[in-house]
Amino acid sequence: VQLQASGGGLVQAGGSLRLSCAASGHTFSSYTIGWFRQAPGKEREFVAAIMRNGGSPYYADSVKGRFTISRDNAKNTGYLQMNSLKPEDTAVYYCAAAKLGRPRTERFYDYWGQGTQVTVSS
Repeated sequence: VQLQASGGGLVQAGGSLRLSCAASGHTFSSYTIGWFRQAPGKEREFVAAIMRNGGSPYYADSVKGRFTISRDNAKNTGYLQMNSLKPEDTAVYYCAAAKLGRPRTERFYDYWGQGTQVTVSS
């Protein structure tokens, strides 16, 4: 599976962005899709994940209630809707795909996209 993340940009605090994760291949629906982010000088951290059938989304506490993860298996695409953005959300956002394992745990993800920059100004 090859992943292409897009939709990042510069937005003011309180604004919204929608990230997309386009996947190639015929087995997109077999993978859990996760979003991670890495801010300058910090380790990459879990943001959100959604299971193969679209059920049971997982969120980091820092984004719960503001971000919504979804997927369209017919379009081989995952999404991360980000609302009420804060300056601390500034990071490079990565989408990833996992066949098995714990959705919050980075090491279980088999495939990674290249990342898209999100910058939130105060």
